[in-house]
Amino acid sequence: MKRAWPVLTVFCFLACGASFAGLPPSVGDAPLPTLAPMIKKVSPAVVNIATRGTIRERGPQNPLLDDPFFRRFFDVPPDTGPRERPFQSAGSGVIFDAKNGYILTNAHVVENANEITVTLQDGRDVKAEVLGSDAPSDVAVLKVKTEGLQQVALGDSSRVEVGDFVVAIGNPFGLQHTVTSGIISGLSRSGINPDGYEDFIQTDASINPGNSGGALVNLRGELIGINTAILSRSGGNIGIGFATPVNMARSVMEQLISYGTVKRGQLGVSMYTVTPDIARSLGLSSPQGALVSQVVEGSPAEKAGIRTGDVITAVNGQPVKSNSELRNSIGLRRVGDKVEIGLMRDGKPLKLTAVIADTSSEVSGGPVSIHRGFEGATLADAPEAGGALVKSVEAGSAAAQAGLRANDVIVGANRGRVDSLRELHERARGAAALVLEVRRGNTIVLIPLR
Repeated sequence: MKRAWPVLTVFCFLACGASFAGLPPSVGDAPLPTLAPMIKKVSPAVVNIATRGTIRERGPQNPLLDDPFFRRFFDVPPDTGPRERPFQSAGSGVIFDAKNGYILTNAHVVENANEITVTLQDGRDVKAEVLGSDAPSDVAVLKVKTEGLQQVALGDSSRVEVGDFVVAIGNPFGLQHTVTSGIISGLSRSGINPDGYEDFIQTDASINPGNSGGALVNLRGELIGINTAILSRSGGNIGIGFATPVNMARSVMEQLISYGTVKRGQLGVSMYTVTPDIARSLGLSSPQGALVSQVVEGSPAEKAGIRTGDVITAVNGQPVKSNSELRNSIGLRRVGDKVEIGLMRDGKPLKLTAVIADTSSEVSGGPVSIHRGFEGATLADAPEAGGALVKSVEAGSAAAQAGLRANDVIVGANRGRVDSLRELHERARGAAALVLEVRRGNTIVLIPLR
């Protein structure tokens, strides 16, 4: 132990000396690298967003309180329903159109807000309105009316690579215009929100509560992502953060500005990610792409000539590595867009053109706009015993997440019998939640949709 003291003393001396002396501006003739000029250019485009509003909530409740007999026996007063409580929160945003006052942020930052205040870097507070918000992609667009705004330069997130240096700018824990740096540590991350459209950029640049909606920029000061989420058990940063790629955010943003909502596109296929085993069985050189397991009758896929057994490998020349990437790519296209589908059929490459349809349109008589829980499902009248037939379910869709499967027959909803697709419409009208009675083979299963 005595021999360690001189070493520790030297370390303390060196550390203390460095802290007082500071770093020199250059080493020889070479100036030290600094991100300060880039940060000064980008920071005015990053804003603080403060929200106020009310949320409806139910407190923890004993299941026995749902029993009318129990309530009468113990003289439990009538349930007064959900309570409303005020809330306030903070997040970040990025000015992408200074002329029109458009600000890009996360949908969860402004959720349930009835008052939104944007604080600019120069200290000005301005009121903002929500032009549109899209929960599946977690993107929202705000508008402010003021002069002297500065917008960020938009980059191309399709060109980023693992290992690129990045900087995150935002307002974590209310500390305005905090800058952290790191690298891109992963690409095409998904599974954070099973019902969402995800293709996250993963970074180890520190992202904390309040950073949501802030900027992830490259060393040229170009916006490549919108900071969205972190992976953490404690709520603090552990080096795994996620940002929505700017190309995806831009696609959603354009629709929100034009329509106030996002019109999801569909191709009309059920699909599986190509695994190494599937690749070997199909004679593919690499385990990438989406294997088409079913093509919906009358769908854009059928009209384009896509067949069961095809492996979709690209959309408009951009590689498709998995079924989730295909779902994202198609779901974020505008309805009516023509897309070039690259695929492998019997070991040979092929290119087809499809016209994207609306997920709320009718395909072969089966509308999927009955309830948002049916998104990704194609429905029709059951041909024999009555009910509503689930003809297909897109992998990763809301319907798939709820547990619906192809060839299920919906025979009841919310304790009422369903003999046809029209009756399912009537049972679902105005219902926030549905409990479906589904005939699956020789059994009846209950599936809740929210």
